[in-house]
Amino acid sequence: MPNDDLTLLREYARNNSEAAFAALVSRHVNLVYSVALRQVRDPHLAGEITQAVFIILARKAAALGPQTILPGWLCRTARYASTNALTIQRRRQRREQEAHMQSILNEPEPMPDETWNQIAPLLDGAMEKLGQKDHDALVLRFFEGRNFKEVGAALGASEDAAKMRVNRALEKLRKFFTRRGVSSTTAIIAGAISANSVQAAPVALAKSVTAVAIAKGAAASISTLTLIKGALKLMAWTKMQTAIVVGVAVVLAAGTTTTLVVQHRHHILALSSWGFAGYASPESAFQSGAWAISKGDTQAWLASLTPALQLNARQRAGGNDDKIIADDDKRDFARITGYRIIHKQVLSKDEVVLEAYAEGLNQTTKASFQRIGNEWKYAGKPAQ
Repeated sequence: MPNDDLTLLREYARNNSEAAFAALVSRHVNLVYSVALRQVRDPHLAGEITQAVFIILARKAAALGPQTILPGWLCRTARYASTNALTIQRRRQRREQEAHMQSILNEPEPMPDETWNQIAPLLDGAMEKLGQKDHDALVLRFFEGRNFKEVGAALGASEDAAKMRVNRALEKLRKFFTRRGVSSTTAIIAGAISANSVQAAPVALAKSVTAVAIAKGAAASISTLTLIKGALKLMAWTKMQTAIVVGVAVVLAAGTTTTLVVQHRHHILALSSWGFAGYASPESAFQSGAWAISKGDTQAWLASLTPALQLNARQRAGGNDDKIIADDDKRDFARITGYRIIHKQVLSKDEVVLEAYAEGLNQTTKASFQRIGNEWKYAGKPAQ
């Protein structure tokens, strides 16, 4: 059960219990290995990614909160590590001019199920597009084989609510696959995922993963440590990107100068009233950034960030500015209907923290702004 996962994780975090961590690895190694294998299609690399994921788990064991759905967290972390592994692999293959030959040699045997053959290359990309609760519900239901009562308990919902969430999430997957030329029903998709999504990892992998992960990666190979470093960067970037998207989306009424300002619902700034407002104040920089993302204007959006965040965004996009504003960001903005300020805190003449609510996303955020010359720029989430 998911709660047992957290019990074992706390036991490991508090007492460095090898038995507790080994139990977690044994329980979830097939899940992590399968996510990695679907993406990299190389059993050896998938094993290395699996090891990297559990090293990250060992390092972050004490920091995972009580609401964490560990199978869902492991799936997401496996995707980050796999993405980084593929990036490293592509760079190496370009240098060595052996990409095509290696991909042929490392290609796993095709699975017999026709539907699974069609959706397997698309599954993890589709899962990545889901909201966290939808994602975790499908992982628990079809990857872990939980019943609806267990899924509901893990998500803090009733059995009926869990069933509705799973069905809605399946419909989202079906639409995703349909747009990519795979026509099927939710029932067939559910059956294919249940039957094929988790494969047995190599017999010795769980033991080797446990030994290396408990040591926090001290004995890991250089390539594994590189995977870990890249995966952690992707995890941090994803968290920061979410903060930027929600934060910039919380457009604030210009001209507010008091340290704490409480607004009411009639002060909501509707989506239709967004526009470029310059960077003369934190509020105008916020509004300009929101307008830029909604219009897909990468340069205007970057201009609303501090130089450090601009550099981070460009590095994350690999120098391709077209990739800086992701499709997920645009979809988030499509859900937003308006914003209202909660409060504004002036820390100094050059630093301000804004807290506001995004209507439609139903989220609040705190965002730090710094004065750069005569302009205000978004500087990320404020220190806790």
